[in-house]
Amino acid sequence: MAESYSEGQSTDDEFQEQFLNDKTLKFAGAAVASVFTLVVGLFIGSIIFTQVDFDLFVEIIYPQFVNAYLLVLGIFLAGSVLSIISGIFVGLGRVSKTRITNTVATGYVEFFRGTPLLFQLIVIFFGIPAFWPPGQFPIRNWAIPAAIIGLTLNHAAYVGEAVRGGISAVPEGQMEAARSLGMSYVQAMREVVLPQAWRNALAAIGNDQVILVKDTSLLTVIAVPELISAFRQVNSTTFDPWTPILLVAIAYLGITMPLGKVVRYLENRSDWGGDRR
Repeated sequence: MAESYSEGQSTDDEFQEQFLNDKTLKFAGAAVASVFTLVVGLFIGSIIFTQVDFDLFVEIIYPQFVNAYLLVLGIFLAGSVLSIISGIFVGLGRVSKTRITNTVATGYVEFFRGTPLLFQLIVIFFGIPAFWPPGQFPIRNWAIPAAIIGLTLNHAAYVGEAVRGGISAVPEGQMEAARSLGMSYVQAMREVVLPQAWRNALAAIGNDQVILVKDTSLLTVIAVPELISAFRQVNSTTFDPWTPILLVAIAYLGITMPLGKVVRYLENRSDWGGDRR
């Protein structure tokens, strides 16, 4: 009976080894990817050719969706630059040996990562003007500045954590070697540690910036005339959801896809030990 069990076990092992070889897994992966692509392609094609009104598509591109696209692009660029700059300082605060600096940076990260971005936008848009008497808030078009401030504060927390992780991944010997050469802590951090930390954190920061683009869709709640607002206006007047939805998808992909290519290019440029393609 033991021999029979052993033979059965051997047969199972051989079957698993045969099934789980590289060629089989590669074929299975290619088959699943092909089927998924075919299904998605057929679904999108059926929507485009049966649901989209191309006359309406052309009619609403300009100025409605073009203006919304340019506004989203401008808000993204401003929020991206400010969040990365602020996030670097947040990350440095998170690794600071000074107790108060570390505590404040940690509290900042915990708050802005622990509360929804929508909540933060509402607090900024409705809460800050409430400190002034009704009608006396000095900024007339507060929605766009509030959007940039909210996106910056929120994503600086995520960039800060990426920078902190990048710094933590740099071996401590790098800092010690730099200090032994006579560099100050600030010089060693700027010249030695941060360039390596940036390389370590680049993928996470790039991913966060793609998320920032998509987070602009929440700005419709604070009356920013962005892409979702344009969709709602068209849908409410024409009762056609798919035509403006297609435009919204194209607009977002028009930002996120080039951004992804830029991030991959920067990753290749910063891959000191690998081949640059």
